[in-house]
Amino acid sequence: MHLLSGAESNHGGSFGNLLGRSPDAAPQPIFAMQSGPRNTTAPTNGLADEPIHGTTVIAVKYKDGVINVGDRRATGGMAIMYDKAEKVLPLDDFTLMAISGSFSKAMEITRYLRHAFRYYERSQLQPMSLDGKLSELGKVISGNQMAAMQGIGLVIPILSTFDKESSEGRIFFYDGGGARFETAEFGAAGSGSTQIRGVFEYIQRSKGPFRDMDRDTALKEALLLLEIAADLDAATGGAGKVLPLAKTITREGIADVEEETLRTIVRDIIKTEPLLIGPQGY
Repeated sequence: MHLLSGAESNHGGSFGNLLGRSPDAAPQPIFAMQSGPRNTTAPTNGLADEPIHGTTVIAVKYKDGVINVGDRRATGGMAIMYDKAEKVLPLDDFTLMAISGSFSKAMEITRYLRHAFRYYERSQLQPMSLDGKLSELGKVISGNQMAAMQGIGLVIPILSTFDKESSEGRIFFYDGGGARFETAEFGAAGSGSTQIRGVFEYIQRSKGPFRDMDRDTALKEALLLLEIAADLDAATGGAGKVLPLAKTITREGIADVEEETLRTIVRDIIKTEPLLIGPQGY
């Protein structure tokens, strides 16, 4: 796994100093991609033997909360194993986790966290705090380091929530060791995330912060970013065949973006793409 930029960690350190930024500078998003050695001891003579991975997921803030989008492609080696994968998953009524990396391990983590949050609420008669939820996810990822180092269990999640105390949406990242980071505006994970790193900055500088956009404007920018990632990364599925996932989280909780809204925005994005180049190169 590679961290292409850093933000303040919950483990007491700051990447800002290492990157030449002021410690007081606004935290920047981390973009992570799946990499690392394959499990060379596993048989590779069949598609079923390949670990299944999912990419790419994106989270952006908007004026009412956070939007999460993700493509639907899951790959095993060079094969497309599934085109309807769910990569944006609710953990409770106000917490979403978008996943990239090992699909089976991500599902295991999701089931565990759902149970842990529910058990805490029922046993303590109050919901787990945001810091408690973030720490619980960090522990799970830290405990998964051995599988991640073997290249068969790496999971890079994005956790989004609506913080009622500060009345804003918040987005958090983790590295492979369980260190926690918070982004100011946006972020992405998965193999397609590195190719679109600069596009996020371009959108902010040319169209203003994501946090000031309404839902549909921010959604269109996020889906455009996802489509660009699909053009540049073979493991990321485009929107031409299967609609991507899109969920919002606000003060009212988690909601799915209406399918018709998704179709309209995707049609508009695809319609504005240039015509295919002919076999003679023109």
